[in-house]
Amino acid sequence: MIKLKHIGIMSALIAAAVSGSALAANVTLRASHQFPGGKGDVRDEMVQIVAREAKAANVGLEIQVYPGAALFKPKEQWNAMVNGQLDMSAFPLDYASGKVRAFGATLMPGLVRSHERAARLNDSKFMKDIKAKIEQAGVMVLADAWLAGAVASKNGCIRTPADIKGQKTRSAGATFAAMWQAAGASIISIPSNEVYNALQTGVAEATDTSTGSFVSFRIYEQVKCVTAPGDNTLWFMYEPLLMSKKSFNKLDKKQQAALLAAGKKAQDYFAKEAKGLDDKMVKTFKEHNVEVVTLTPAEYDAWIEVAKKSSYATFAKDVPDGKQLIDEALSVK
Repeated sequence: MIKLKHIGIMSALIAAAVSGSALAANVTLRASHQFPGGKGDVRDEMVQIVAREAKAANVGLEIQVYPGAALFKPKEQWNAMVNGQLDMSAFPLDYASGKVRAFGATLMPGLVRSHERAARLNDSKFMKDIKAKIEQAGVMVLADAWLAGAVASKNGCIRTPADIKGQKTRSAGATFAAMWQAAGASIISIPSNEVYNALQTGVAEATDTSTGSFVSFRIYEQVKCVTAPGDNTLWFMYEPLLMSKKSFNKLDKKQQAALLAAGKKAQDYFAKEAKGLDDKMVKTFKEHNVEVVTLTPAEYDAWIEVAKKSSYATFAKDVPDGKQLIDEALSVK
């Protein structure tokens, strides 16, 4: 009887241990980004795809998504990932250029120029060097994403450097800020989720941002004209889906594999959607009676001349390997 009781106790302990280990394997990750949720923003959808795929893999993994800067302020997400406080983010990499100066190359005037070239850049020496710096900081890329962008103003169309002179201009990053400033603009530094209010209140008169954000944040309600991407696109920004390496390394092999596979699906989805974001912006702005223009080759070249003397020169001078990174990107045909 005593022996049977002992066996019963041991069985209960083993069952509890097995149950405990199964519970321990269930992991909930937190994903944060600054973009609207549930409204068709492609960056939110990338995160949602990963969340759905991770859950469907049935490896004890769930992802809670916090859109609209609900969990962390936009620029605080980088340090949070480095420190392991945040697991994942759809993150404009240039936002971390204050921490890693080389990241400014991923928002450099004229460095990408087209969606086709952006796709080729992903497999280039340039991006291998950028990703090495991301990993060195304690973060990793789950999915690549390059978004084309535009510039818009409350005052009229911005075609040439003379058109932006004197305007209070929001810039997404330091490299574009340097070019706008060299053309005579006054720079306002705020994240994209604050642009609408800045334009509405007169804090800013002009802004650059991605075509996706121009629509998601309803900038068409505040501007008269937008200079859209076309054959001569100045503005491209790398906004990948990133993950904390501390968080990734805590997962078991099946969970890691599920996340990497989900990241690939999110990247494939984005590749199909990227050009459509530009078309959607043009259509939406025209529907709201905003004038839409694109740069001619001569106008594009005029901006590149300003950029070479400002953005490129400053980056090459101040950033270790800065000139090398610019040259690597420009060498991609």
